[in-house]
Amino acid sequence: MPTPFPGMDPYLEQPGIWGEVHTRLLVAIADALAPRLRPNYFVGVERRTYLSLRTPDEFAGIPDVLVFQPAGMAQTGATPAYANDGTPILAEIPMPEEVVERFLEIRSVQTAEVVTVIELLSPANKSNPTGRQEYNDKRQKVLSSKTNLIEIDLLRGGESLPLYWRQEQRCDYRIVVSRAWQRPQVEVYCVGLRQPLPSLPVPLRQGEDEPRLELNQLLHELYDRAGYDLAVNYKRPPTPPLSQPDSQWADELLHSVGLR
Repeated sequence: MPTPFPGMDPYLEQPGIWGEVHTRLLVAIADALAPRLRPNYFVGVERRTYLSLRTPDEFAGIPDVLVFQPAGMAQTGATPAYANDGTPILAEIPMPEEVVERFLEIRSVQTAEVVTVIELLSPANKSNPTGRQEYNDKRQKVLSSKTNLIEIDLLRGGESLPLYWRQEQRCDYRIVVSRAWQRPQVEVYCVGLRQPLPSLPVPLRQGEDEPRLELNQLLHELYDRAGYDLAVNYKRPPTPPLSQPDSQWADELLHSVGLR
């Protein structure tokens, strides 16, 4: 069953689903580009790892991270009564967790040089202090090199990565195409919830033809192939929530296809 949304499905952004979508979509992008880049380039699925402390907002939905309420604390939000008999109160402390993030590299077959990096942002890149810093450091290295960058942000939550707009627009989803020879200028695809995702140029070396990445088609085929209609509960609001106008539009859309 296809997604009822014309572009990005906001229900795929929620915790517990996005991690899988992230991995599957990167592989789908690599598989779509690989035959079109032969014989001069190949696409590798790469990864970076780092240790990160989860923020309180990231505890939700994680079964091994628990928050214990001190004995005597009222559920109504009243001032807690503190035990004075020396009895310890049980709790858990956030521990460093290894984070693995995957991305794509287009490399020259002849020299193994990285020509283009394709990043699909994760919630940690936008919300977690460690994850944001790790990604931003990598981003700056790419932007300081002769490597092209495609940065795909299909998450409404969190803080967007730095970008200096000449004419800023409201974006639910944002895609940046940065050609090394055009910096600091970049192309920005600013996409609303009600729009299909764009067809993207994939820059290689200056003067070479740029294959197109049909992002909307890839995402919709992935949704259907993976059966996400069985994993998503369209009777509840998505996470993060939509604006009031978009919420009303989405409600009418879901009603029209019998999902509400």
